[in-house]
Amino acid sequence: MIEIENMSILVVDDIKSMRMTIRKMLRNLRIGRELRVAENGRKALEELRSKPTDLVIVDWNMPVMNGTQMLEELRKDKNLRDIPVIMVTAENERDIVSEVAEVEIGAYLLKPLTLAALDDKIRSVVNAANNPDDATVHLLKARDLEESNDFKGAIDEVRKALVFKPSASRILRKMGMLHFNVDKPQIGEKCLQKAVSVNRQDTISRFHLAEHYMNRKELEKAANLYLEILTLSDRYSEMAVELGARLMKKGSRSVALRLFSEVAARSAKRANLKDKILKICMDREEYDYSKQLLDEMIRDNPSNSEVVFKAGETLVKMGEEEKALEYFEAVDEMNGGDVPAKIEMAKICFHIGQLYKADDYLSQILKIDPDNKDVKELRREV
Repeated sequence: MIEIENMSILVVDDIKSMRMTIRKMLRNLRIGRELRVAENGRKALEELRSKPTDLVIVDWNMPVMNGTQMLEELRKDKNLRDIPVIMVTAENERDIVSEVAEVEIGAYLLKPLTLAALDDKIRSVVNAANNPDDATVHLLKARDLEESNDFKGAIDEVRKALVFKPSASRILRKMGMLHFNVDKPQIGEKCLQKAVSVNRQDTISRFHLAEHYMNRKELEKAANLYLEILTLSDRYSEMAVELGARLMKKGSRSVALRLFSEVAARSAKRANLKDKILKICMDREEYDYSKQLLDEMIRDNPSNSEVVFKAGETLVKMGEEEKALEYFEAVDEMNGGDVPAKIEMAKICFHIGQLYKADDYLSQILKIDPDNKDVKELRREV
């Protein structure tokens, strides 16, 4: 049993003033006997493994290892996984609600904290740990049975838990996953579908259901689930892109482009994902969408000469050479002289009959790179 006044608490936050503020609030509330701190998730895990802890108060947004990443590791550790956790965040965003649900924490608090809110959440979480409800008791038994490979026994315990919480998506999901373990995929699918229907925020059940459909090569069904997931969380964006690539290969172009558009719209700071989407679309000769995506990327970062160059290449493939010339000229200007851009400019000018201009670009290149054989050959043609 955890005693409110005598418990050991670990506060995890990368901002020192916030750690000190929470410590002061806990002392004012007379909660906890031993108060320790850590500056990120990795340090917190080291601290938790070195000393018994009754409660963790962890910030969501931290460098090195954020709160969600830390909790995912904590839940994998049999010695630590049952420690009650409260997550603190200043970000009132959809991703946080979704991630909090995924790591199954006790509660979460929005900054700025108040004494009353902190006191209420701690007492609620500690009471739940000391006096688990009937559904939780059965789920803990199910976990032990599952870990000993007694899947049928685990299913029986989860079924008992559902008596107390018939609409709990986490319990329905567990029931579904257990049925996959005993080779009853139809029941597993129905349980996951039920979990999805009762909880709009349940990204995990949607993910597992999508994986099930992908294994059955029902890619369109999986894509529809990923489209729902992407409205809730960005965590599965890379997998959504991979699914989009499979759909393109299969010929389901419109569904794939919907997936790509959703990922791109929610990945403003993840240029690597847009690059991956662009490569897939270019390889499949999906030039119109590639041009649209490149325009968005240029708007986000107009000084990125590499993206502007790719836009020029795409326009060439689309047959819009004169427009492409403007892009290559922009790259050349950005970089104060750019050999690859000048080569493309020379090729375009040669192709559209502007021979003197093509020769001028080639002369500029040879001043920079006098031994360039390709340029010498092109100049002979000009």
